[in-house]
Amino acid sequence: MSKMDRHSIELNEAARNVALVLKRGALEPLWLACIAVCIDVFVFALAFWFALYGATPTEQFAPVGAAGWAILGSGVVVASMVAIGGYRSAVMANRVSFLTYSLLCAAGPIAAGIAFSPVTNLSTAFASAALSLTVAIIPTRLGGNMIIRWVIETGLIARRAVIAGGGEEAARLIRGLNARPGNDIRLHGIFDDRDDIRSPKQVLGVPKIGGYKDLIAFVRAADIELVIIALPFAAEKRIKWLLDEFRVLPVEVGLSTYSKDFAFDQNRRAPLLARVKRSYAPECRLAKRLFDVFFALCALAVFWPVMALAALAIRLESPGPVLFRQHRHGYNNRIIEVLKFRSMYTEMSDPLGKNVVTKDDPRVTRVGRFLRRSSIDELPQLFNVLRGDLSLVGPRPHAVEAMSSQHERFTQIVDGYSARHRLPPGITGWAQINGWRGEIDDAKKLEARFEHDLFYIENWSIWLDLKILLQTPLSLFRAKGAY
Repeated sequence: MSKMDRHSIELNEAARNVALVLKRGALEPLWLACIAVCIDVFVFALAFWFALYGATPTEQFAPVGAAGWAILGSGVVVASMVAIGGYRSAVMANRVSFLTYSLLCAAGPIAAGIAFSPVTNLSTAFASAALSLTVAIIPTRLGGNMIIRWVIETGLIARRAVIAGGGEEAARLIRGLNARPGNDIRLHGIFDDRDDIRSPKQVLGVPKIGGYKDLIAFVRAADIELVIIALPFAAEKRIKWLLDEFRVLPVEVGLSTYSKDFAFDQNRRAPLLARVKRSYAPECRLAKRLFDVFFALCALAVFWPVMALAALAIRLESPGPVLFRQHRHGYNNRIIEVLKFRSMYTEMSDPLGKNVVTKDDPRVTRVGRFLRRSSIDELPQLFNVLRGDLSLVGPRPHAVEAMSSQHERFTQIVDGYSARHRLPPGITGWAQINGWRGEIDDAKKLEARFEHDLFYIENWSIWLDLKILLQTPLSLFRAKGAY
């Protein structure tokens, strides 16, 4: 069978309708934890301040100093809660556990505050602390518990999943998930190539909405977190084929035949799944987004005069818009609109990217040649970063119709090419600082770029992003093939 990633798949109507409902992502438990942390920083700081106010003699009380100690104490409590897992959804959904964790983490700062503050009456100090914490903790814990339980029961933070494979193995999987206490997986469809006799149109209420060829397109159209392969041990060859196909997706893949408790925990994976894992987990997404916004704002503050001069030079040299807009492949192969300074004559622009730019290309203006060589033409993409379409660091986004100098599509040159879209694309990347940028006049150049992109995806960290960002200016001086 041909590779599912080699051509665009048109989803059938059933799969398209389900994908439309799931277009927006589910609420990640991490975001709930972040909201709880932000609320607690304020609540505990306020509680500690009033505790100090009640425990300290009026003539010795310093409001500003008390505020500093209160913020410090609040930070200690929240950091302790994070360290012991006090903001996990399962903990916050249990009233007793949530209260217990909170009181245990607050005990240390309370004792330290009383020990170091000018307290004259210990009973007054403890009474003040107890009253402040009771007023602060009990309402927030009870209210938070009600909200978290409602969120869990309505499935807002459940993992969205689809099944690859139907029949008896799918039925076993569905029964196992339904019987599992605290199951957080919601099934949204079955994909199977077999006929309706071997793989029914519906298995225990879960409908079959397409074949294997539809699955990758479905995962890219919908926000799915987990693909579960439900095939028997005897279908080992088909399982390995599917795993190879799913390498291009940024989602977790599970094998029902290897799962004992149907938890599909990323930390307990079958050996076969070593190459197929979720590459853009919530904690990665949050860290990368904070990194991008901070450094993009810093870059705009530094480079805005350069951008203003570039815009003026473009306007003076040739008629047409200052900015060039081009559709490119973004995260999970989705189409994004990328901004650049216009480097070609307007009437010769190539929005589809079908014709590669070569040395002394007559379409490129004199200003444009300098902008491209120095990569100043990429600076407007900082606004794409702030918008969330791009990251500062990642695999470079290529035009939707990108071709080599020999007019070959990139997907024809490299098998499984879209595996490089498992992280958001970036303005710069690991391939670029290692010299793999510019014209693709040899298949080996694209293969090398692809391998560097995969290395980055598999080894991503904030420190690697920082290293690439710092090395990018130096790489521009030794860049070849950028015209």
